[in-house]
Amino acid sequence: MEYKDYYEILGVKRDATEAEIKSAYRKLAKKYHPDVNKTPEASNKFKDINEAFEVLSDKEKRSRYDSLGSNWQQGANFTPPPGFENINFDFGGFGGGNYGGATYTTGGFDDLGGFSDFFKTIFGGYSSQGAGGFYDNLGGMGASTRRTTRRTAPEEPKVDLNITQTINITAKNIFDQKPVSVKVNSIEKCPKCNGVGSVCYNCGGAGVVSETKSLNIKLPPEVKEGQKIRLKGEGKTSSRGQHGDLYLVVHFNDKEYTINGTDLTKTIEVTPAEAVIGCQKEIKTLHGNINIKIPPKTSCGATLRLKGLGLPKKGGGYGNLNAKISLNIPKELSDKEISLYKQLLELQSK
Repeated sequence: MEYKDYYEILGVKRDATEAEIKSAYRKLAKKYHPDVNKTPEASNKFKDINEAFEVLSDKEKRSRYDSLGSNWQQGANFTPPPGFENINFDFGGFGGGNYGGATYTTGGFDDLGGFSDFFKTIFGGYSSQGAGGFYDNLGGMGASTRRTTRRTAPEEPKVDLNITQTINITAKNIFDQKPVSVKVNSIEKCPKCNGVGSVCYNCGGAGVVSETKSLNIKLPPEVKEGQKIRLKGEGKTSSRGQHGDLYLVVHFNDKEYTINGTDLTKTIEVTPAEAVIGCQKEIKTLHGNINIKIPPKTSCGATLRLKGLGLPKKGGGYGNLNAKISLNIPKELSDKEISLYKQLLELQSK
């Protein structure tokens, strides 16, 4: 079998943590997934990535791989009993001599106690009854007491079925108090073939499937930046039908308003003349358009508080809207306007 360096395939160090391995796998899976990457070599690369992840994400498989390399699957089902390597075999009771150069001395074939001990050593503690009665795992001889070993199916490796994704929210989303549509994208092990791939009809042999679904999310009252919204059972699905959860991390992404709890801040631009003389400005709010009065001699950065024009509160009512004043210098000025500014500058410098 050709040796494959699974660590090199995933681009991680040999002492990489589970989190580092998982992170590297997700990046590569997205890059080389057949639905995304149409190049001829992407399919084989994708299979190698999944093969490497299957081994390195499982502690037991990873340990065998570190010891045996690509042959990690061979010889994994036989574990010799303690002291096996020190046993010498000599079936002298069958006519003397040795077997394959190794000797195991018994008291002859009639010494069934010793022969029974031999099978106990090799096959694991079968008990004997009476003179020479034992069970030998090769068909049985005489009266016997059989030990029954129960084999249980191996437990499915623990896989993180949860999905964490950012959801971008605007002030209007919160103000409208209506469900917000969000698309959830995930790449996970194929539930039909459990990631084996090959001729699987569900994943087309890739071993993984990508899924995109749209959900309508109701935002909680007074939602905050960084808050996590949990949707139970909307995460990934395991091969046994178990469902993880979806965690949406709230991120405020509003070009018009700064959100602070139920209060909003909006920038209002005025010209230098408007700031000095004072004026009225029509501004747009979530509650509709209103006229506000800019007092004379208003400084840049000053804030005018407009009560009840913010976001809904849990107990009813609304927060405030803060109108922050910003000076807007016109890009195009007439000669007369420039002359007047010069006169003003001269007056201020006296």
